[in-house]
Amino acid sequence: MRRKEPAPGFVTAKELVAEQLRYLKGTQMKILALDSSGMVASVAVFEDDTMIAEYTVNHKKTHSQTLLPMLDEVVRMTQTKLDQVDAIAIAAGPGSFTGLRIGASTAKGLGLALDIPLIPVPTVDALAWNLAGCAGVVCPIMDARRQQVYTGLYRTQNGQLEVLEPQMAIAVEELAVKCNAYDEQITFLGDGVPVYREMLDGLLRVPHVYAPGHLSRQRAGAVAALGMELYRKGCTKTAAEFAPDYLRVSQAERERKARESAE
Repeated sequence: MRRKEPAPGFVTAKELVAEQLRYLKGTQMKILALDSSGMVASVAVFEDDTMIAEYTVNHKKTHSQTLLPMLDEVVRMTQTKLDQVDAIAIAAGPGSFTGLRIGASTAKGLGLALDIPLIPVPTVDALAWNLAGCAGVVCPIMDARRQQVYTGLYRTQNGQLEVLEPQMAIAVEELAVKCNAYDEQITFLGDGVPVYREMLDGLLRVPHVYAPGHLSRQRAGAVAALGMELYRKGCTKTAAEFAPDYLRVSQAERERKARESAE
């Protein structure tokens, strides 16, 4: 008889027992985090609330060339045994369709091989978590092409991420309208900043600043930190059921539908 998969968002009995045993033994919760949702490739290892290692590259090589070697290096340098990892936090989208697929296939392969859960972390939420403790509203923007961005609006209070507007794909002009409705400073970050900064400066009527370069791109450390919070809330999926959240169809899919409509 085929084993019935647990419903999404619920911790299985096996995971609950493992968590109880870990507490009794005083052992640490260990998470491996991956982010390949944009130009940046990033891998991190977290133990409880401490980042043990993070390896981030923002260069011209493709994620298919960098992600696994980076993972191998982080595991080797930290002497982490994969069978000691409790869960894998993965930047679940939106972002680059190719990058998301590479990250998803890597995370799913590890999850299946190790028989551990995946923690899907919304990409834009994790970007916002780079600026945890920042005053005012935080607005990550990822370039989605065609003068659109993947974005959301957030505030951090008492060590928690408050989602004011959940992640979405919208036009830059529409985002500016949403931002102008807030009577407080807005901090922008993400790879959409250099693309749309001049446009935003012309559209915004509220005080706004831009995050420094070392905090303005995807980081697996933020994925791991937010993933730890989600794991504690039982927000996991099995490797088999996990799929990236693209938010919109790919360009290839749009072109295919356009051809079909024209026929």
